[in-house]
Amino acid sequence: MRKLNFILDNMRSSLVLFKRFQTLFHTRLASSYVVQELQADQYGAPNEVLKLNQTTSIDASQLKPNDVLIKLLASPINPADINMIEGKYALLPSSLPATFGNEGVFQVVDHRASDEQVRPGDWVLPKILDWGKWRSYGIVSINDLIKIPSDIGVESAATLSVNPCTAYRLLKDFVTLEKGDTIIQNGGNSGVGQAVIQLGKLWNINVVSIVRNREQGMNELVDYLKSLGAEHVYVEEDLRKEALRKTLWSTIPRPKLGLNCVGGRATSDLLRVLDKSATLVTYGGMSKQPVTVPTAEFIFNDLNCRGFWMSRWKAENYKGSQFAQMLYELIDSIRRNELKAPHCEKFLLSDYKAAVEQAQKPLNTTKVLLTVE
Repeated sequence: MRKLNFILDNMRSSLVLFKRFQTLFHTRLASSYVVQELQADQYGAPNEVLKLNQTTSIDASQLKPNDVLIKLLASPINPADINMIEGKYALLPSSLPATFGNEGVFQVVDHRASDEQVRPGDWVLPKILDWGKWRSYGIVSINDLIKIPSDIGVESAATLSVNPCTAYRLLKDFVTLEKGDTIIQNGGNSGVGQAVIQLGKLWNINVVSIVRNREQGMNELVDYLKSLGAEHVYVEEDLRKEALRKTLWSTIPRPKLGLNCVGGRATSDLLRVLDKSATLVTYGGMSKQPVTVPTAEFIFNDLNCRGFWMSRWKAENYKGSQFAQMLYELIDSIRRNELKAPHCEKFLLSDYKAAVEQAQKPLNTTKVLLTVE
């Protein structure tokens, strides 16, 4: 009898230990998150050098004070991302291999910050520049996150911190624009161009948008830009016609501000129609041609030529309140349906090759978003 009781006691003890181990195992399993990152260990053509690597797993129970565990909701592939992967950008990773992706929206999974700052399920934007966003999970300090509302939609949230912010700064920082003033931009169908059109309409500024001609889809493109609020959309060849210029400047003032993201002859076309003492701001060079300034207009019209780089502005301002204030103003416009995200096409992180190929198609007006399951 004693031997039987001894055996039963041992069995009970073993069962208790097993249940404790089982609970501990399931708890740690539930708090473990596999991290996949889209990385390159050398610069080159994106579809040749990018690889999806399983880099680590995160144990949420080991988070440190102020740590926030976040999961990717969506991250766009922007032209600057392609340039960085190619090694042709001013801001490059400090070392390789590196994870790429300049912007994206994430969801809080767990944290060791106060509940007043963030809660699981909240949407956040990481604001650190050298932290690649093309990853399934990551740990970021609460001080490097901006919480945003989830009612603006994933597309708007994922594409918020680059193109709309660039458009905002271009319209605010170089020329004092009054209601009824005119600006002119090339790349009117780009992400920044679409945001400029919408903010211009919101602020009662005339926006003349120049786009490249195309054999297919031209009417659809013009209709789409007009649906965003564009009133003046022309192809590059139109701007070189004297008849159009005379008609156009008889209905609206000549532009005080020109916005260039193309370069080459497209820049010269803008400069030739600017008002006296106007400013041209170059923020991109999609043609990979140098900015060409016509001498006569530059001298006799007293024109100003400036450059703008959103990454530098962020690096100088992200720790202050100005960046967050700009984001919240743009978010308010999104909520009022005054600022819409570009058309987006989603790809899983694992399907990155197709995503990169789609993002690099010429004359593409759709923004490619990387997501996870």
